[in-house]
Amino acid sequence: MSDSYSLIVSQGRVADRTDGALVGARRVGAALSELLGLEATVIGTPSSAVTDDWSEALRQAEEMLTGLRSALSTALDAGTVPVLVTNTCAASLGTLPTVAERHPDAVVLWIDAHGDFNTPQTTDSGYLGGMVLAAACGLWDSGHGAGIDPRQVIVVGGRDIDEAEGELLSEAGVTVLPPAESTPARLLDLIDGRPVWIHVDWDVLEPGYIPAAYRVSEGMLPHEVASIFAALPSGAVKGIELAEFEAGDTEVPERVSLELIIETFQHLLR
Repeated sequence: MSDSYSLIVSQGRVADRTDGALVGARRVGAALSELLGLEATVIGTPSSAVTDDWSEALRQAEEMLTGLRSALSTALDAGTVPVLVTNTCAASLGTLPTVAERHPDAVVLWIDAHGDFNTPQTTDSGYLGGMVLAAACGLWDSGHGAGIDPRQVIVVGGRDIDEAEGELLSEAGVTVLPPAESTPARLLDLIDGRPVWIHVDWDVLEPGYIPAAYRVSEGMLPHEVASIFAALPSGAVKGIELAEFEAGDTEVPERVSLELIIETFQHLLR
């Protein structure tokens, strides 16, 4: 397997407002390293969480985002399928523009309870992670590039979307599927044989399975995400990002969450 995949683990703060996601990324990275039989490329050094505005968080994450972009480019140059384990969705500010450049025809499956499609003008929280997909689609300038065609983006399991954000998603042509409509058959129809880039924020799940920074009820179940992965044709997936596992949650045993993450991921292996 090591000849087919590259493993990249994010270990520097990218707008983290909690401390658990960096720990979660490290532990998932270690589990995937064992599963895939390869050594991870680790980017960054952990630092404490801060509740700051998106503009300050973006400035502080400059080195991290540049490092992730470079590691992804190296993985793609080597002809491997990159597997990125990141702390926050905001880390994708450094990866999605490269995806747009290398795989311009790829469908982005943004598997997330949120659209992450706010801009500096619409955000109420000021959270950078809620703005990442909009930046990658060119709605605002993060300084790290853009290029994703919003008409090739499918928000899978989306259900916690701000009103203004929803208007932007609709105007841009992003497809938003609530959990009940996020079926393998529906997604295969929308993908229509094109390559796929996968991003997972574990808050897409019903709370109680894999802790994330946000708990959003009426979510998908782990086997439903796994069934989507299993349905994707061999060779279609050009990269995977796994984000927002909040290690240390006292309500869910960490061992159970790690096992679910690895079990779900394994449905992508052929």
